[in-house]
Amino acid sequence: MHLLRFLLLFPLLATLASGGEPKTAPSGAAAPSLVSLGLVDAHAHVFADSAQVFALLERLNMRFVNITVVDPYDKGYETVEPQQRAALAVARGAKGRASWVSTFDAAGWEQPGFARKVIAQLEASFRQGAVGVKIYKTIGMDLRAKDGRYVMPDDPAFSPILDAIAANGKTLYAHIAEPAGAWKAYDPSDPDSGYYRDNPLWWMYGKPGRPAKAAIIAARDRMIAQHPGLRIVGCHLGSNEEDVDEIAKRLDRFPNFAVDTAARATHLALQPREKVRAFMLKYQDRILYATDDGAQPGDDIGARVNYWQADIERHYKYFATGEPVEFMGRKVRGLELPETVVRKIFRGNVEKWVPGIVAH
Repeated sequence: MHLLRFLLLFPLLATLASGGEPKTAPSGAAAPSLVSLGLVDAHAHVFADSAQVFALLERLNMRFVNITVVDPYDKGYETVEPQQRAALAVARGAKGRASWVSTFDAAGWEQPGFARKVIAQLEASFRQGAVGVKIYKTIGMDLRAKDGRYVMPDDPAFSPILDAIAANGKTLYAHIAEPAGAWKAYDPSDPDSGYYRDNPLWWMYGKPGRPAKAAIIAARDRMIAQHPGLRIVGCHLGSNEEDVDEIAKRLDRFPNFAVDTAARATHLALQPREKVRAFMLKYQDRILYATDDGAQPGDDIGARVNYWQADIERHYKYFATGEPVEFMGRKVRGLELPETVVRKIFRGNVEKWVPGIVAH
C-alpha cells in the first residue's frame, strides 16, 4: 500500500524480476512450481485498471484480494471513494482473478446514526460483490473522541457494525496497531524505522499521550473475544510481527482469528529459522499469504508490476525452498515447508477464511 516502502525496496527487488516468465523451484527441488500453486495474494491494493496488471495475474496464474482502506495521510486512500469504484473496475477487468474488500470511514463514529449508516453502506458493497471489510490503524493510533481520548477497536460504537459483518457472512480484515518500530527511536537496523522517519504522522515515538502498542493490541484482542462469530484476518501478522510466539498466543486463544503475511515476510525472516518454521507448521491453517503491494492510477505501472512479481518470487523462495534468500542485506535459508503447507498458505487458507473470493 505504501509508496515509500516500495521506493525503498524497489532497487533490490527490481533485480529479481524483469516482468518475464516467473522463476520456479530449482531442478530436483521438492517444492511445487510457483505457477502450479494457483496462488492468491490475500492482501493487495490495486486501483489501476491496467493490462499490465492483468497480464501479471495470467503469467503467475494468480488471484488477489483487493483491499480498500481509509488512511487520511496516504494519497489516494483518504476516502472510501473512488477506491471502491476502482476496485470494481479492476475486478471486472481481471475476469475472475480479483476479489475486493470494502471499508468505511471511522472518523464519524460519534455522529448520530453512525453505525446504521455504515451498515447500510457496507451491505450495499456486499451486493456489489465485496467479500469483507477492512478496519484500520486509525482506530487506536489516531482517532480521538471529543473529550480527547483515543478511540480503541473495542469501543461499543463499532460493535453493531462488526455484528452486521458477521451476520452477512463476511470477513473482517483488521489492521490494528503497527510494528514496534513506530514507538521507538530511529534505528536503521529495524525493518520499519525508515517508514516512520518518512511518515512522522504514524510515528508514535516521542509523542506524549499516545497509546502504547500493548494497550491497542489488548483492545484489539478484546474486540476479537467480543465477536466470536466473526471471521477476522489480522493484517500484517496481526501486528505481532516481531515474535511469532505472540502471534501464536492469539491463534491459540481465538479460533476465529487468522493472520496474513502482508509486508511482513522480512519480520519472519529476521527471527530464528527453526522457530518460525515450527510456527508455520503448527498454524498452517491460520496463515494467509499476502504482499500488501499495489498500483494506483498515475504510478509507473510497469515498475509496480515488476516489484509485485519480484516480491512474490522472493516470498515463494523463502516459504517453499531451502535456498538462501536475502532480506535487508542479510541472507537467510528458506523455510522449505512441505508442499501441503505451501499450498495452504498460498491458496487454501484464503479460500477458507475469505469465502466468496472468485475462482478461475
